[in-house]
Amino acid sequence: MPSLKSLRLRINSVKSTQKITKAMKMVAASKLRRAQEAVEAGRPYAERMERILASLAGGLSPEGAPRLVGGTGKDDVHLLVVATAERGLCGAFNSSIVRLARRRIEDLLAQGKTVKILCVGKKGRDQLKRLYANLIIDTIDLSRVRRLGFGDASPIAERVLAMFEAGEFDVATIFYNRFRSVISQVPTEQQLIPAKLPDAADAPDLGGAVYEFEPDEDEILASLLPLNLKVQVFRALLENAASEQGAKLTAMDNATRNAGDMINKLTVVYNRQRQAVITKELIEIISGASAV
Repeated sequence: MPSLKSLRLRINSVKSTQKITKAMKMVAASKLRRAQEAVEAGRPYAERMERILASLAGGLSPEGAPRLVGGTGKDDVHLLVVATAERGLCGAFNSSIVRLARRRIEDLLAQGKTVKILCVGKKGRDQLKRLYANLIIDTIDLSRVRRLGFGDASPIAERVLAMFEAGEFDVATIFYNRFRSVISQVPTEQQLIPAKLPDAADAPDLGGAVYEFEPDEDEILASLLPLNLKVQVFRALLENAASEQGAKLTAMDNATRNAGDMINKLTVVYNRQRQAVITKELIEIISGASAV
C-alpha cells in the first residue's frame, strides 16, 4: 500500500499533467479553426483546377498527352511522398498515414517494383526508417513553419517534378490524412504523376459554355500541369494540418478527461488510507488510555 505522501505526490503530478493537456487542447482548438478555414477555402480551387485540366486533356490523343498526364509508359519505379506531422501527441494521426503507406510499399515490393520514399515530416520518417531506412531518399522538415502557405508546398512539388524530369521515377503518390471532422480523418493515397484527372465526360460542365482555348491545349497544359502539381501538394498539406489539429484536440480532450478520472480514483484511495491511519491512531490512543 503506497504511503500518504506518495499518493499526494502522484495526485499533484496528475493535476500538473491535466493542466498541460488542457492548455494543449485549447491551443489545438484555436489552430484547428484557422486550419479548417484554410482547407475549406483550398478545396474548391484544387477541384476546379482538376476539372479544367480534364477538359483540356480530353481533346488530346494518348500519344500527344504531356508526360505529366501520360507518364513515362512504365511503372517500374515508384516515389511515395509520405506527409506526416513534425510532432506527436495527436493520437493515431501519424500512424494511420504510415500504416497506409506501409501497405502500399509492401504491395509494390511484392510486385518487384523499385520504391523510393520522400518523407515530409519527422514522425513519418521515424516510423518508416525502422523497416525501410534504405528506401528513404530524404526528409523535408517543416517544423519551423508556423502558418502553412503555398510557398511551403511549392519547393516540395518542384523537387518531385525535377526528379521526374531526371527520370528518377515513373509514378509519384502522396499519402496524407483528409480532414472530415474533428473526430474523423481519412488516410488518403493520391497519385500525383501521372496526374489522375476525372474523365472529361464525367466532369461537371464548366458553366454550360463552349470554350475556345488560345494558345492551344498543349501549351496551356504545359503551364497548368506543374501548377496543378503544386496545388495538389498544397491541398494535401492543408488537409494534413487540419487533420493534425483535429486529432490533437481529440487526443488532448481524452487525456484531460482521463487525468480527471485518475485524480478522482487516487483521491478516493488517499482519503480511505488517511481515514485508516486516523482510525488506527485513535485505537492506539484509546487502548493506551484503557491500559492506564
